[in-house]
Amino acid sequence: MTLTQYGIKYAVHIITSNFGNLVAKVCESLLRRRHLSLKQLIGFTELTPQQVKNSLLILIQHNCVQPFSFDQSEGPKVTQYIALFDNIIHRGRFAKFLAVVSQELDTDRELILKDLLENGRLTLKQIIEGAESSKSQGKDSVLESFLKLVNAHFVERCPAPEPVLEQATKQEGPAKKRGAKSAKMVEVPETIEQRVIAAAAPPEAIRFSIMIDSEADACGGKSDNMSVGEKRKHATLEFDAEFGSKDEVVLWRANFEEFIRCLRHKACVENVRARLDDEAAVVLRAMLKATRTAEKKVKTENSVPLSLNTIYEEVINSEAGRSLTVGRVRDLLSVLCDSSQERDVDEDESYSADLKKILELAQDDEVESIVLKRYGKDAYTMFRILSLAGRPIETDKISDMSQLSLVEKNETPKILYNLWKDDYLHMERLVVTGARQSQFLVWRVDKPIIWKHVLDEMFHTALNLSLRLACEEERFKEITDLPAHKLLGEMAKQWQLYRNVILVLQASLLKLDDALMLFHDF
Repeated sequence: MTLTQYGIKYAVHIITSNFGNLVAKVCESLLRRRHLSLKQLIGFTELTPQQVKNSLLILIQHNCVQPFSFDQSEGPKVTQYIALFDNIIHRGRFAKFLAVVSQELDTDRELILKDLLENGRLTLKQIIEGAESSKSQGKDSVLESFLKLVNAHFVERCPAPEPVLEQATKQEGPAKKRGAKSAKMVEVPETIEQRVIAAAAPPEAIRFSIMIDSEADACGGKSDNMSVGEKRKHATLEFDAEFGSKDEVVLWRANFEEFIRCLRHKACVENVRARLDDEAAVVLRAMLKATRTAEKKVKTENSVPLSLNTIYEEVINSEAGRSLTVGRVRDLLSVLCDSSQERDVDEDESYSADLKKILELAQDDEVESIVLKRYGKDAYTMFRILSLAGRPIETDKISDMSQLSLVEKNETPKILYNLWKDDYLHMERLVVTGARQSQFLVWRVDKPIIWKHVLDEMFHTALNLSLRLACEEERFKEITDLPAHKLLGEMAKQWQLYRNVILVLQASLLKLDDALMLFHDF
């Protein structure tokens, strides 16, 4: 999705809060200009070469920038840098990621993940030393926790330091039309950022491969129960040649993709629970849990197909699902799955949940709730009529609909105009020529355009909430710096006021981020 105006501002604010103004200035230049060389960055930011290099090193260390270069037959290779917008936004979701690991595994694994999130990239040796210095776990316990995180795909090897892309040609553009089967198998990255990420990603065979070798030995021996066969040499990971540094050990980082997949599954389950019932949510959760590792991408439209017997076995593994019969599960699957899917009645039926439809309905609900709160019930009804129709409708026909029988006819154009003025509707003026020329207005909900506008509004609100949060923390700094035994009388009241304000702002930001993920990440 194209970056929005306030999406960029929100990302820059996150970098400013984490790393300061200089790093944010470099990051903003990359976000607004897509990708730049070191020389171009120095020119656009007007910073010294050393300041730009240091800023880039910080951004690369924290997975916010990816170096790459274009394959060219003539001239020297020029390293380009591109900002990874999604990874920057994910920095505000670290608490959610830690909660996922705590629920899926346990709090011991959470401590290792927290260290990786705070430091960006670490070697296994650094992970072990960090855990031992905090005296939270011993070496064997750390290795066990690390293995579980990697096996669950919550931790992965870092991408290639500088992938090489083929130069885009004039012939390259939208992917050529293919057959339905081929289209599902081949997906052509649409943006330069997607191409860079795809080129830098380690092959699946080694992305989550674990080789406890000399790194573990350096911390005091090896763990025989975690290493199978002969030790293999780690691949070399080189930093950009412009920085002149090398690192010959494997670096690890948090796998944001897996966390977003888990949060996407959770959102689907909760939306099904709200729209249908608890039993449907239990069945969907079982399907997604059984097939999570088999999903090839985060934004998959349908879950991996499973037989009824497999789904039922997974359902009854949970306490909530043990009361469900096979017949009830089959009935729920008919609602959750695409009705167009063909099944052979002579064989064990195969079911695939329609995740795209579930999320689209959730997006519809979110936008309709915004319209209801901002413009009132009549505007909500008109917006919903147009959204469900999926086509342009004339003003008079909207007025004549039974759902709007209590709305004055002259009020309908005013309400529609207010929605159009704020970019929630698309309007067209049609002219009919004949014996007597006439013109009339038609209205429609153009979802791709309106959804992008809603997303930008959400980024704007997230930015305002974050700024307010920072402002309140600064305003109460004197109170928060006081030791607990001095928080008496009026000071105690001020402390409680600060706590209440901060909790409300943080809760609002977390809830808003759920909506942001629904439109941007899911």
